[in-house]
Amino acid sequence: MELKRVVVTGVGAITPLGLTATETWQNVLNGVSGAAPITYFDASAFKTQFACEVKGFDPLQYFDRKEARKMDLYTQYALAATKEALEHSGLDLETVDKDEVGVVFSAGIGGINTFEQEVGYYYTHIEQGPRFNPFFIPKMISDIAAGRISIQYGFRGPNYSTASACASSNHGIIQAFNHIRLSEAKVMVAGGSEAAITPAGMGGFNSMTAISTRNDDPQGASRPFSKSRDGFVMGEGAGALILEEYEHAVARGANILCEIVGAGMSADAFHLTATHPEGLGAVLVMQRALKSANMDASEVDVVSVHGTSTPVGDIGEVKAIQQVFGEHAYKLNITATKSMTGHLLGAAGAVEGIVGIFSILNNVVPPTINFHEGDEDPEIDYNLNFTFNKAQERKVNVVLSNTFGFGGHNACVLFKRFEA
Repeated sequence: MELKRVVVTGVGAITPLGLTATETWQNVLNGVSGAAPITYFDASAFKTQFACEVKGFDPLQYFDRKEARKMDLYTQYALAATKEALEHSGLDLETVDKDEVGVVFSAGIGGINTFEQEVGYYYTHIEQGPRFNPFFIPKMISDIAAGRISIQYGFRGPNYSTASACASSNHGIIQAFNHIRLSEAKVMVAGGSEAAITPAGMGGFNSMTAISTRNDDPQGASRPFSKSRDGFVMGEGAGALILEEYEHAVARGANILCEIVGAGMSADAFHLTATHPEGLGAVLVMQRALKSANMDASEVDVVSVHGTSTPVGDIGEVKAIQQVFGEHAYKLNITATKSMTGHLLGAAGAVEGIVGIFSILNNVVPPTINFHEGDEDPEIDYNLNFTFNKAQERKVNVVLSNTFGFGGHNACVLFKRFEA
């Protein structure tokens, strides 16, 4: 069976750095941090009192008040990002065969805010008996963003969500990629969304000592590959990509942004939350992505790393890059954009993929911010180019994008400059 080529024709994003993909890209390129004290609730009693919140998002610009109340914030973000991506793609929703359009839109957690509100209300009014909003379950479940996108636009192709913690949206992109390659759809909406800056979200990650507690310096807290790193910074938002069969995109005269040429998946089989210290799963996932694309490691220009600013994770990923790329590792640019956006959990892969696409279109690599001289980790080889603190111009033909999730889930996507 002949595998179809898969291209990207539209992108959309809601992030702590902007309410569009372009605004997000410009702020990433300029090294802007989205971290600030938490405004959603009183975090004064928490070990971590800051996060990368989305700023200025008004759901009433996208939905009427009645519909907005039926959706968790993570679903609102998903629909907003999808709207931008579809508009960006130029897809004619009046003429496209909607039986051939599918959705894989993912979340690692889903509607945690809804869960907290409903359960909290129950326990504070327990004497009244069980009283729950009829939209409680449809607002909370992690597949509902995909369902709502399908319902809103009438897309009747493959429709579901993938849940693999912080690898969720990369797994979703891979599934969408495969549906088109295997002629199961002509167009796929792929992406991820998350909105977990809540008391339970922050408290849970605090109890694991997974997130930074640098309350005196929120904007400098996410510092991948620095010795003083102390955990990731919680982020939120959504990223959406329109994947399309090459022939379908050409036939309608679409503006093709890039091509997805390969993808890999693996497991660490090691620990509930920590990545393998030697990066064994990371090695496998990158090797499998390259193999699926029939691509030599020397063809990759940029590695968009998982790079969460955790003590163990950063070291393992560096070791994996060195093992996979050998001497070519020293010719790569490595970029960790979570240093600016925070960690968007299930949405991370989609947003970082979009940044990678903009890198290809503009031949520039965004920085890894917050590195300071004298903060070198003796276990990290600084002869590698981590693109510290300032964007770097270079020819970018191929971007490899890594995501790793709790449970040992690894997913990697290869984006390549489009050639007809």
